Amino acid sequence: MSYSPTEWRTFEPVAREAAAVALRFPEHRDLFLCHAWDDRDGAAKDLYEQLCANGATVWFSQTEVGLGTSLLREIDRGLAMSRVGIVLVTPALLESLKAQGIADKELSVLLATDRVIPIAHGTTFETLREVSPMLAARSGLTIGAALPMPEAAKKIAAAAAAEDDGTTQTGTSLRW
Repeated sequence: MSYSPTEWRTFEPVAREAAAVALRFPEHRDLFLCHAWDDRDGAAKDLYEQLCANGATVWFSQTEVGLGTSLLREIDRGLAMSRVGIVLVTPALLESLKAQGIADKELSVLLATDRVIPIAHGTTFETLREVSPMLAARSGLTIGAALPMPEAAKKIAAAAAAEDDGTTQTGTSLRW
């Protein structure tokens, strides 16, 4: 997988941290997908499917929380059992963060790590900065014409699957 220099600045520290976690906890999933509830059948589901198609193991509330289970407890388990967190930043997520919903709690946990990547979709990092300066300060990606969702998913999946030797689990070199 090839990355631009800017993308590599985003992914290299996350890939390094993911590799360290993978060595200690090989059973952990590659990614935790933080998203707004309103995006669960749209952008979040699309990103989830693209990530899975690229070989990533992803914790996604739509597939992981069963009927009759505690949503917050399952999210807590998902966060604990994932190597990297991605935050799908959409207009709906920005509203959810303002309302201090469940995504706000997930974000608080993810910001405490060096394993979080914000992914702007339908919004900008400048707009995100007005709601969450800490998340906006993290390097991330913007999905759009210049970087379509399938290409972004490939880059995210490859970085999250990084092993300690600097290669992905598929043997593709992480380089820019």
